[in-house]
Amino acid sequence: MSSPEFSDGEAPAEKVTEVSGTGIPVRGNDIDTDQIIPARFMKVVTFDGLGQFAFFDQRFDDEDNEKDHPFNEEQYRGANVLVVNANFGCGSSREHAPQALMRWGIDAVVGESFAEIFAGNCLALGIPTVTADQEDIEALQDYVEANPDAEVDIDVAEETITYGDTVIDATVHDAQRKALVEGVWDTTALMGANEGAVRETARSLPYVPAEHIPGDEA
Repeated sequence: MSSPEFSDGEAPAEKVTEVSGTGIPVRGNDIDTDQIIPARFMKVVTFDGLGQFAFFDQRFDDEDNEKDHPFNEEQYRGANVLVVNANFGCGSSREHAPQALMRWGIDAVVGESFAEIFAGNCLALGIPTVTADQEDIEALQDYVEANPDAEVDIDVAEETITYGDTVIDATVHDAQRKALVEGVWDTTALMGANEGAVRETARSLPYVPAEHIPGDEA
């Protein structure tokens, strides 16, 4: 299969400059990746279908009866902006956690702070992890609970979060913001966009046979 061609000035991946949608609040500090996606659901060949298992043990008891959790509440169906508290995504480095959230429908996560590896795994999927002060986050969670149908607008480029008549200052890590805004967060697509440079590098490596370099098979 040939790699995609990109015209001059076109980003190899979708540019993520802003995310808008309704919110869903999940309260609590130190929510780890095992809570986001329990380990027993990670025995899969692909990530397909992981969304249904997001926060599974927080949503259901041992007899599969629903527990009180925002991901079970009808008012948040279709929400795509997850609003969390401090140190979200801590624990193991499993990339299944943001994969499960994305497949649930989450396009952005707003919180007080994130585990670094979790934020990196989100970036690999084009999902911004946006931080703001504790008081601002708690106020946003209160607003979302009271107004589940209201829009929350995240401006990744300008680092702001807007809801109702309120605009709060936010922070997007410099490297993450650059990657999202410029559309270079997808490393596979980025390599495809630089196929020529990749091929030239491969040719310069004495341990890479010519027949293993796409386009040089002949």
